[in-house]
Amino acid sequence: MDRTLAFIGGGNMAGSLIGGLIADGWDPDSIRVADPDSVRTSRLAERFAVITSQDNSTLIDNADAVILAVKPQVMHGVIKEIAPEINRSQALVISIAAGIRASTLADWLGAGTAIVRCMPNTPALVQSGATALYASPQASEDQRSLAESVLRAVGLTLWVDDEAQMDTVTALSGSGPAYFFLFMEALQAAGSKLGLPADSARLLALQTAFGAAKMALESREDAATLRRQVTSPGGTTEQAIATFQQAGLEEIVLKAVQAAAERLRELAAEFGEENT
Repeated sequence: MDRTLAFIGGGNMAGSLIGGLIADGWDPDSIRVADPDSVRTSRLAERFAVITSQDNSTLIDNADAVILAVKPQVMHGVIKEIAPEINRSQALVISIAAGIRASTLADWLGAGTAIVRCMPNTPALVQSGATALYASPQASEDQRSLAESVLRAVGLTLWVDDEAQMDTVTALSGSGPAYFFLFMEALQAAGSKLGLPADSARLLALQTAFGAAKMALESREDAATLRRQVTSPGGTTEQAIATFQQAGLEEIVLKAVQAAAERLRELAAEFGEENT
C-alpha cells in the first residue's frame, strides 16, 4: 500500500504491528518509528529495515497516519510536542492507548483531527490479535480503511459505532487473554495435583485451549452448542460443567468483566482530568 506510517513509540505492540505490516507486503521505506530509546530503534531498524529516529516531529512530516503507541501516562506530553505537525499535515491519528477517549485526544490535538481509537490485545504479538476500532466523525472512509489495514496485519478487526462500547471491548478482549491464561494456569495446576507430571499437564492444558478456540473459530455453531455437543449426559464432562455452574462461573465472569470496564472508565476520567 502506497501510504506512509509514522509510529510514535517502538515497544512490543508497535513492533508486532510493523512485523505484521511488512509480512503483509508494506514497503519498509514507508514505515517510520520514533522512540527515545535508541536500543529499541536500532533493533527495529536492523530487524525490519524501517526508518527510525529519536525525533517525533521529524518523522510525522508527510505521514498519512500517525500511530500513537506510547503508554497512556505519557500520551499528553507526547501529543503536546507533535500536535502542531499533525495539524499541519492533517494526518490520521491512530491511538492504541487504553483508557484515553477519542474526545480527550481531540481536545489535545484539535477538534478537526481525524482520530481512530483502537484496542488490540497481546496475541497481536503473534499475529493472532483481536482489535476493535472506533473512528471519530472527522475520519474519512479512506482513513478508516487505512486504520483497518494497519490493525488487520496482526489479526481480526471489527468496528464499533459507539465509543462507550470500547470499555466493554477492553474488558473483554483487551484484558481477555489474561483470563484465559488464568484458566489454563488453573487447569494445569489441577492436572498436576491429580498426578500428572507438570510438563504433561501444561502441554495438555495449552493444546486443549488452542484446539477449543480453533474449533470455535472454524465452526458455524456458537460456543454453547459446541459445549453441549461434547457434554454427554451422565458423563465426565457433564459433571465438571455442573461443578463450574454450581460455583457460579457465569456470574463470576460477568462481575470480572464489569470490574475491568469500570476501572477503565475511572482511568479515562483520570487521564482527561489530569491533563486539562
